Amino acid sequence: MKNISSNDLRELYQEFFELKDHRRIPSAPLVPENDPSVLFTTAGMHPLVPYLTGQEHPEGKRLTNAQKCLRTKDIDEVGDATHATVFEMLGNWSLGDYFKREAIEMSWEFLTSPKWLGIDPRMLAVSVFGGDKDTPGDSEAERIWLNLGVSPERIAKLGKEDNWWPAGGKADGPQGPDTEMFYWTGEEDPPEKFDPDDKQWVEIWNDVFMQFSRTKDGKYEDLPQKNVDTGMGLERVVMVLNGHKSIYDIDTFEALIKYLRDKTGKEDARQLRILADHIKAVTFVLGDEVPVEPSNTDQGYVARRLIRRGILAAKRMNPNEDIAKILGQGAQHVINAYSRVYPWLTKRSGQVEKSLINEVEKFSAALDKGMREFGRITEKKEKGSGLSGQEAFYLYESFGFPIDVTRELVSEAGFVFDQSGEKEFEEKRILHQNRSRTAAAGKFKGGLVDQSEASVKYHTATHLLHQALRQVLGDHVAQRGSNITAERLRFDFSHPEKMTPEQISQVETVVNKIISEDAPVIRKEMSVTEAKKSGALGLFESKYGEKVSVYSVGDFSKEICGGPHVASTASLGLFRVKKEESAGAGVRRIKAVLE
Repeated sequence: MKNISSNDLRELYQEFFELKDHRRIPSAPLVPENDPSVLFTTAGMHPLVPYLTGQEHPEGKRLTNAQKCLRTKDIDEVGDATHATVFEMLGNWSLGDYFKREAIEMSWEFLTSPKWLGIDPRMLAVSVFGGDKDTPGDSEAERIWLNLGVSPERIAKLGKEDNWWPAGGKADGPQGPDTEMFYWTGEEDPPEKFDPDDKQWVEIWNDVFMQFSRTKDGKYEDLPQKNVDTGMGLERVVMVLNGHKSIYDIDTFEALIKYLRDKTGKEDARQLRILADHIKAVTFVLGDEVPVEPSNTDQGYVARRLIRRGILAAKRMNPNEDIAKILGQGAQHVINAYSRVYPWLTKRSGQVEKSLINEVEKFSAALDKGMREFGRITEKKEKGSGLSGQEAFYLYESFGFPIDVTRELVSEAGFVFDQSGEKEFEEKRILHQNRSRTAAAGKFKGGLVDQSEASVKYHTATHLLHQALRQVLGDHVAQRGSNITAERLRFDFSHPEKMTPEQISQVETVVNKIISEDAPVIRKEMSVTEAKKSGALGLFESKYGEKVSVYSVGDFSKEICGGPHVASTASLGLFRVKKEESAGAGVRRIKAVLE
């Protein structure tokens, strides 16, 4: 096993798969372009949704990259040894090319070969899908691992919640079993038998075999195109290869953690990690090539919540420090650590700092209000009496007070937050979290499964809307995000002021004229240079590989995009703008329907 930096591992991984005939593709933005049904890119597969369902990728059937991802479903676990809000996933994909044997053999070679990572096989264990009443176990994956020399005791057979994607297997559409690889992090020698419940085994890699489609009546049918979708957690692998006990000890966190320790004067590892995580996450969100500004909806809401959690963490650690300065300087440490890989962080560093300062100023008032509310709740209580779980959850939900902050406030004020209050709070928090996760799961599912006729129509309509806005408002208009369901589209774009009713009417007229002309929608593959010369709009240029797909709608619109789209515009129906509103500073939002 070798010591390795984050930059070196990122490069080594992609170099390995390039030697296995994979084409390297850049990381996509955190805000998905081709999967507008999700708020953020939470996995490497998001930018590849159209290609996993059959569309040809310009770079071929074998791909590899390092994809930055953002997940908030595990936010309450952030600060432990292995969870972070923003992380990088190293991935390789087969789009209907190789399958289980090749994928597993390549994973094992990269992990154990002295030429690559050189991990001692004794430190590794794997899990496979063990089968249930609906689906047989993945005996093929198990047999491949055994043939590679993995002992039967090191192979765990688990259910759909652990070794199936999507987890549980209840979603309709493409899915399949997966096999996961684990590394032993304990002080003692690894046990002969693999116990997946032992937290000293850390998951570092997952190979998903997308081989089935689940019908609405619950049957699993073989997919005509079987795909491999893999993900290796960069931070976790750097952690184990360097002998660290936490992902927050690796090189990309080192300067940030030291700075926060010096500024706050605190040594509490978990609190330092939480603050460092949130600073890193908001820096990536605010400084992305498709930047997100804090707001009260969607991606902007996530950004705002992360910033406010960071403010609370910083205040709790040292209330006398300049919180805006701590967050701003902390963000600069993140930018320094990643500027070589993600140069747009440097380009947007000024805006990142400005947004952080603005949010600190705004939240200070909310924080003060929350403190006054806490005083109002407790002023009628007798000293020594208890705070209820409902009251604690109210402070958590309405003012962003984490439960540990509330505990300290209660103690300092001479009150009690007993076991029954903790239990009631936890029940309400879990209910709230499950609702959020259910919503998130629905969004995530939509990306791969909801390639419905209606959604495809709305995707095509965004191209027409984008070009119409540029014609009516000017060439400064550029897409800043979108969200599509089978019922409507939502389109965010750069524009400094509210649109007039006349401008909205003009946009509708332009779009409906193209629809009435039954303009053909044509897809062509070309280089990025050729696409630019042809006049195609390229909104996310930094993420493109050598070849791209360009969709033309007659002579009206030409845009680099992954699809999917209708064959011609007449099928779209009548386009109507239902609402035009602000989506943040310098960004407007249109909600529209096809009738």
